Amino acid sequence: MKETLAIVVGGGPAPGINGVISAATIEAIKKGKKVIGIVGGFKSLFAGDKKKVIDLTFDNVSKIHITGGSILRTSRDFPDKVKERFKTLMSTLKSLNVRYLITIGGEGTLYMARWIEKEAKGRIAVVHVPKTIDNDLPMPGGMPTFGYETARHWGVELVENIIEDARTTGRWYVVTTMGRYTGHLALGIGKAAGATITLIPEEFSAGSAVSGREEKLSCKKVADILEGSIIKRLSLGKDYGVAVLAEGIANKFDPKELLEYEVLEKDETGRVRLSEIQLGRVMKNIVQKSLESRGIKVTIVDKNIGYELRAADPIPFDAEYTRNLGYGAVRFLLMGGTGSMTVFYEGKLKSVPFCEMFEPDTGKTKMRYVDITSETYLVGWEYMMRVKKDDLKPGNIKRLALSAHMKVEDFRKRFAYIV
Repeated sequence: MKETLAIVVGGGPAPGINGVISAATIEAIKKGKKVIGIVGGFKSLFAGDKKKVIDLTFDNVSKIHITGGSILRTSRDFPDKVKERFKTLMSTLKSLNVRYLITIGGEGTLYMARWIEKEAKGRIAVVHVPKTIDNDLPMPGGMPTFGYETARHWGVELVENIIEDARTTGRWYVVTTMGRYTGHLALGIGKAAGATITLIPEEFSAGSAVSGREEKLSCKKVADILEGSIIKRLSLGKDYGVAVLAEGIANKFDPKELLEYEVLEKDETGRVRLSEIQLGRVMKNIVQKSLESRGIKVTIVDKNIGYELRAADPIPFDAEYTRNLGYGAVRFLLMGGTGSMTVFYEGKLKSVPFCEMFEPDTGKTKMRYVDITSETYLVGWEYMMRVKKDDLKPGNIKRLALSAHMKVEDFRKRFAYIV
């Protein structure tokens, strides 16, 4: 009987999932293994539903590497919510005679992969392939997680069109992108598209050089930064602009304050559904109200982009990248490896042990944040139109105060703290 290799996808969609499935399936079959796919992610395994298992063959994977989405679909399950069903998952894998397991996903799926590998005690060899458009896993060599570059590519296309619409109609857009904890995607889109200003969660981290120390972020502070950008543009005779915001900013707000503006919904894992928080709308309402109180009329439109990016066909970068990763995952397993994440950088396939991907004190998955002291961020900062220290100099602040319909001292008192 052939040994069985199973593939399961967890978390949200990301361009390139099918590329990993395709490459891994082809390589495993070539090496004499039977390959199965778990349709519906870990939910199917926790339910013990063997009907959600399909055979993967050359015929059904040979052309999928250039397509978006996931032929195995995907789902989310939070580990604390499924402890009582974990035995069912393990017994299901055993009944399917699974000897090798490839997990494809982000930090939550990585956690599950480590859990399974630990409980299997050598019976199942497990390897993880990192996937997330948030780009928030600490990849060696600065490599992105697969899916990020495609999501950024299409995000830039959308924002460039929005910038042109803003210029044509004389209005402002506040665009919110995905990024639960980090601002990689927002910064990547905003910087490449030439957005007027881009705001990310890391800018407001406690102790950061930009924001100073603060436990909870005020909605008003973010709104004041955006209003300052609008005023600065008006002082230059520009009545339009585009601000890009990472959704993770909302995660830093005091929920009590946020409840004044939004109804907070939760996803199936019990976490606040950030993509459902209309961050742009909240900011638009606060900023417009403030401007109108001083007789300044500016049209502001809020827009979310994210779901449009997750299941897109992968660009060539991710199509090639995921073929490397799928091949590498199978090679690692069949060479006797287990308990690691497959990565590709400096032209080579390598593995990172699970133990290096978790915080030793908390047991939580390590996160890769945007380093706001890095030159990558600082270059983006230099090209943003926002109130900065030089704007508070006598000649500059007078012009800004005039555009804001405020006295100089009132402007200083209102906006000096955001620089």
